[in-house]
Amino acid sequence: MSAALNIARDTAANDDAGFAASALEAVCVTPHEFFMPGQGANGRTGVLLIHGLTGTPNEMRLLARGLNKAGFTVYAVQLAGHCGDMDDLLATRWQDWYASVEAGAERLSAQVDRLVVAGLSMGAVLSLALAEERPELVCGVAALSATFRYDGWSMPFYTRMGDVLLPIFRALGIGRHRVFMEQPPYGIKDEALRRQIVAQMHAGDSAAAGLPGNPWWSVVEMRGLARRVLSRLSTVRAPVLVVHAREDDIADVANARQIVDGVKHAPVELVLLDDSYHMVTVDRERRTVIRATVAFVQGLAEAARPQKDAA
Repeated sequence: MSAALNIARDTAANDDAGFAASALEAVCVTPHEFFMPGQGANGRTGVLLIHGLTGTPNEMRLLARGLNKAGFTVYAVQLAGHCGDMDDLLATRWQDWYASVEAGAERLSAQVDRLVVAGLSMGAVLSLALAEERPELVCGVAALSATFRYDGWSMPFYTRMGDVLLPIFRALGIGRHRVFMEQPPYGIKDEALRRQIVAQMHAGDSAAAGLPGNPWWSVVEMRGLARRVLSRLSTVRAPVLVVHAREDDIADVANARQIVDGVKHAPVELVLLDDSYHMVTVDRERRTVIRATVAFVQGLAEAARPQKDAA
């Protein structure tokens, strides 16, 4: 979803300022992406962060900072068509979004020895897509608030009919500029934080906070991506961390359970949150999400390192 925090961007600004220009040029391709080089042994493990539909890399800032503090190299990619206006988004399809992820993975892989991919909402679905399509690149997946369907408790009934009606509308050229406007509580359980985010969403700065609604035609694209990923979950061979709020207002927890049930040839860890809604990277349990993700990536990094011979 589109909620993102300027405060998250600002808290990491000091870290960003110190990055070597050569490293930034080698990885980032837009002003809205960000790269955090790692340190020590953990620096050889890279984490590719993927935002959600109508969102921006900013919604991954706090998670990125937590991972980087643990020493990991982090790159938050910008999806094609995002951080602009609605026409920019409508000019892209899910294949374009996936191409952004794959290109970002290749750029980050050139800087590190191993790659973990972590995404929020539709970004989680794209993370799984990368693991399915490019298993040689991915050693682990963190799927946060994975969204195959907009079926959370706050979503209006017509979003549940989207699979039937929206493809027909699109085929007939109907509703190109119609959107599903986000509804309270906007993915945020923390009320003070919610007020800040809502103000940003409606301030018109899509590069900072994303768009305030989901275009109908983009939802059609998202569902096409979701169907493809769901149909191929059994091909995932990388370990998967699944984090989801029990009371997710945007995507019911059943979305998370589909990953648990569908990934049959790799270990899957499920973490359920009791005090958050959809935007788990910034909501009340964000520190829990950061700890779980850091521990997951740490385990993958340690497993990949050569074991020292016993003395």
